[in-house]
Amino acid sequence: MTERITCEIDQGVATVWLNRPEKLNGLDMPMFQQMVAMAKRLRRDRSVRCVVLAAKGDSFCAGLDFNALSKDPKMVPKIFLKWPWRKQNLAQEIAHCWRDLPVPVICAIHGNCFGGGIQIALACDYRIATPDANLSIMEMKWGLIPDMSGMVTLSRLTRVDIAQELIMTGRQFSAEEGHEMGLISRLDTDPVAAAQAMARTVASKSPDAVAASKYLLKKTWQSGERGALLWERLVQMRLLGRKNQRIAMQNGLQRDKEPRRFLDRTSFR
Repeated sequence: MTERITCEIDQGVATVWLNRPEKLNGLDMPMFQQMVAMAKRLRRDRSVRCVVLAAKGDSFCAGLDFNALSKDPKMVPKIFLKWPWRKQNLAQEIAHCWRDLPVPVICAIHGNCFGGGIQIALACDYRIATPDANLSIMEMKWGLIPDMSGMVTLSRLTRVDIAQELIMTGRQFSAEEGHEMGLISRLDTDPVAAAQAMARTVASKSPDAVAASKYLLKKTWQSGERGALLWERLVQMRLLGRKNQRIAMQNGLQRDKEPRRFLDRTSFR
């Protein structure tokens, strides 16, 4: 069996590839397991500053592989049942694991991005897509609802009426329309190159400040003003005076010299 998920790390940028092109990167059990395992591996690697999530072949991800599901009856309980002490099942974790990473995750989308595929993309921090990419929250076609963390991410990205229409119709729409609705961050004919360029820029900044920014935005976005201001103060206090913050200050003040390299990031959770 070929690896469903592969990863290349270069100067702090991890490019993660969905690697089942012959099935349009459809989600089978090994894909679920390997994607979550990869996210856990990257969480532990403090040299990683930014992640690009992309896919081999003609499509980003066509969603759940129903053919594989029909051949493995145990797949349904394995991905949908949840231990009482966990916040999510495996179906939700395959998408939400990227939102839970302490570093930014940039998703590069092309071709078809359906069902579980779009829910994985929506859980990333930033989405770059080809203008003609074909998107759909497709679960309604099968008499289902989006259940891979889509209800969490949609509420943070678009209006409730737009989410309702896309969920209830299950219709296909272009990345251009998705950009207008707030689901796609940016359009580019080469989303992988654009994502990697953005990731290199992020990786050149203080990894502590980048991780703190993601942590703070996740903690306070759409929360009350008083709570947001409190968390802003607390997180800033964790940054002030640390080695990476001092390196950033020195690099900013000594622009004519070779910038000092940052240390591996600290953990913000």
